[in-house]
Amino acid sequence: QVQLVESGGGLVQAGGSLRLSCVVSGRTFSNYGMGWFRQAPGKEREFVAAISRGGTITTYADSVKGRFTISRDNAKNTVYLQMNSLRPEDTAVYYCAATESTGVATIRHRYDYWGQGTQVTVSS
Repeated sequence: QVQLVESGGGLVQAGGSLRLSCVVSGRTFSNYGMGWFRQAPGKEREFVAAISRGGTITTYADSVKGRFTISRDNAKNTVYLQMNSLRPEDTAVYYCAATESTGVATIRHRYDYWGQGTQVTVSS
């Protein structure tokens, strides 16, 4: 079984930055593509960013492109989400997820394992 644990969420003012981390255990981390999703109150969980197994391919939702950066360190079994120029509309619970699919996946049902989420709140 694969376990994912997110950290790094918190309260930040608009324009500020946060870095989320997700540590993966239980299986070989480099066998999984990784993604970040978010869910705001009353809304569907939406795709944010994804990275391929080797870290060479990344993709982003249009709403975060140019502000967020996804990266991974396979030696540390960790995927990161660097979030800059944060906006109040970025407020949500952020989830990391792992997929056995190759390449990058932007659709929820392609992910096999999920973390418990970390709250990000951006004040105006």
